[in-house]
Amino acid sequence: MKNLLVILVAILLSLSSVAAQSKRGPLEGVWQTVEVTLSGPDARTITIPEPRPNLMIATSRHYSRVEVQAERPRPMLTDPNKATADELRAVWAPFVGEAGTYEVTGDVITMRPIAAKNPAAMVSGAFIMYSFKLDGNTIWVTQQRNQNGGFANPVTIKAVRIE
Repeated sequence: MKNLLVILVAILLSLSSVAAQSKRGPLEGVWQTVEVTLSGPDARTITIPEPRPNLMIATSRHYSRVEVQAERPRPMLTDPNKATADELRAVWAPFVGEAGTYEVTGDVITMRPIAAKNPAAMVSGAFIMYSFKLDGNTIWVTQQRNQNGGFANPVTIKAVRIE
């Protein structure tokens, strides 16, 4: 009887662990941006070609993202120690690196960076809010506001879950 009880408890714990793992939040996974839509005076849509130079990983509460925000490949530096300021900007300006926490409330994502290439993203109280629409493994996120207010020309990002 004691062995049967131990087996039953083990089965229940195993099933609850499987159930907990299958309840993935809407953002959990690994994502790649496939399209960026700019609004405002320079409105246009940019399709990101393969191989896509971006990746966002989201757990239940944390995210990490790295991306190259450029329509052309970045130039190679022949000697970083002798590079001019303009050459360094051409290589590093389009690169984004950021990690932090996020929360989802309804159809709004609020991201709070902890570490970022851009120090302005790490100031106390910094956040960015996005509205989102999820359809299977495709998500569209649109900038709404940050700690400084709303975006006059919000950007919409289309991404696909790759894992």
